[in-house]
Amino acid sequence: MSNIVSIKEAYKPILFNGLLALIMFVTLLFVFSKGKSPIIIDYLFTMTFIVFLAVPITFNLYQFIPKLLKRQHYITYIVAFLLTLVVTAWAFDYSFQIILDLIFPDYFFSSYLNNFNSYLLFGIILLATTLLKLSKDWFYFNASKNKELKQRNEQVETQLMALRAQMNPHFLFNSLNVIYAMALDKNKKITKAIVELSDVLRYVIYDADTKRVSLQKEVTLIENYIKFQNHRTPIGKRVQFKQSIKNPHFQIYPMLFLPLLENSFKYGLSLATIENPIDINLEQGRDALSFKIKNPISHINVNIEEKYSGVGLSNLKNNLNLIYGDRHTFKVDKSETHFTVFFKVQND
Repeated sequence: MSNIVSIKEAYKPILFNGLLALIMFVTLLFVFSKGKSPIIIDYLFTMTFIVFLAVPITFNLYQFIPKLLKRQHYITYIVAFLLTLVVTAWAFDYSFQIILDLIFPDYFFSSYLNNFNSYLLFGIILLATTLLKLSKDWFYFNASKNKELKQRNEQVETQLMALRAQMNPHFLFNSLNVIYAMALDKNKKITKAIVELSDVLRYVIYDADTKRVSLQKEVTLIENYIKFQNHRTPIGKRVQFKQSIKNPHFQIYPMLFLPLLENSFKYGLSLATIENPIDINLEQGRDALSFKIKNPISHINVNIEEKYSGVGLSNLKNNLNLIYGDRHTFKVDKSETHFTVFFKVQND
C-alpha cells in the first residue's frame, strides 16, 4: 500500500511537469515561428530552448517557492527570482547559439531573440510558471482540506450515531423496568403508561434523529418523561422543573437533557422530598442555553461519581465535545448531600 501511495504522489509532479512542458512547447513554437507554419528548425530551437529553461524553472518551482515564498520570505524570494532571471537571460545570450551549433551543426539558426526580448521572455516564463505552480498547489491544498473536513464530518457523524445507538437502548431498558413493575402490581394505568412511553420513544427514535431540534421539543420530552416516571412512583412536588425560555425555536442538539434526567431520577428520586426536591432549571437567553439539575444523594454513597459515569453521562460529555467544542461549559459538583450537573451551550 505504501508503495502504491508513493507512486501516486510521484505521478502528480510528473504529470504537472509534463503538461507544463507541453504548454510551453506549443506556445513558444507559435512565438518563434511568428504564427506561421513551423519548420524543422523551429522545432529544434524550441525543444532546445525548453531544455535550457528546465534548470531555472526547476530551481524556482521546487526550491525557491517552497523554501522561500511559501515560508513568507518574500524579499529573499524576489531577490532569488530576479537573480535567476538575470543569470539565465545572460547565459542564454552568450551561450545558447554556441550550444545549438554544437548539437545541430547541419542547421543554421538565425537569432530569434535580441537581448531585451530574451530578458522579457524569461521573465514572462518564470512568472507564468510561478503562477501555475501556486494555482496548482492552491487547488491541491483546498482539495486536501475539503477531503479532510469531509472525513472529519463523517467520523463525527459515525461517533454520534454510535452514541445514540448506546443511549436509546439505555433509556428503553429503564423505561421497560417501570412498565414491568406496573404489570406485576396489575396497575390499571399501565395502558396509559405504555402510550406515554411510546410518545417518548417516538421522539427518541424519529424526531431526535436530526442534527438539530427546537428547544420546545426537548422541553416536551422532559415533561413527558416526568409524567411517565410518575407511574413508577408518585412524584408530586418532589420534582421541580423551572424554565425561562425566550425563544422556543432555539436550535440545539437533540437529547441533551434526557441522560441527566435518567440519572437524577435513578439515584435521587427515592431521597427527594418537597423540601429537598430534584431541582431542574432550564434557561435560554439571546444566544445561549444553560441547564442545571440537582438531586439529593445519600452521604453513605461514596461512589456516586462512578455511578454517574455510566452510559448516559458519558454520552452527554462526548456529544457536547463533538458538537459544541469550545462553545460549551460542562461542570459536575458533588457534595455530601447533593449531586449537581450544569452545562451551557452557545448558539451556532
